[in-house]
Amino acid sequence: MKNLVAATAMVLAGLSPVSADEVADTLQSALNAYNDGDLQYALEELEYAKQQMLAMKTNALGAFLPEAPEGWTREINNEMNAALGMMGGGVGAEAEYSGPGKKFKITILADNPMVAAMGAMINNANAMGAKIERVGREKFMVKDDTAQGMIDNRILVKAEKGEMDQMLAVLGTMDFRGLGRFGD
Repeated sequence: MKNLVAATAMVLAGLSPVSADEVADTLQSALNAYNDGDLQYALEELEYAKQQMLAMKTNALGAFLPEAPEGWTREINNEMNAALGMMGGGVGAEAEYSGPGKKFKITILADNPMVAAMGAMINNANAMGAKIERVGREKFMVKDDTAQGMIDNRILVKAEKGEMDQMLAVLGTMDFRGLGRFGD
């Protein structure tokens, strides 16, 4: 029980008061159920609290998606994390950008096992028949209609299904330095 209380306190200390209310209530409910001997309900409440915190983390990651260029629209995919559960977990953010007769998608993945594999591919871009393009200080592997880059060797940023010059320009507006500190 001491470990559960300590873990709960540590989680709550890292959350902002405004967003932590529901999480704090859920964690308290789990602790109450645990103290009452209802382990199944305690586990369900902990899982729910975990889902809430992952949603908070997803929203924070989504803040790094660039704004749409002038004359374009951006539609954020709010179902991104449901698919990540089937791909090993982690958090992700995704948006589709639409302009005059054109569109493309930007995806950000963090804390996902697939990200490490993508890093190896990006580092071997030439062997894969791709080229490397610089976007600010970051390197992106460019092949066909896809640009993929690794930020801080743990966060994948991918732009696809659009005109490369337009996608690279929009990627260039991202705060890669801040994104590299995501989750710290």
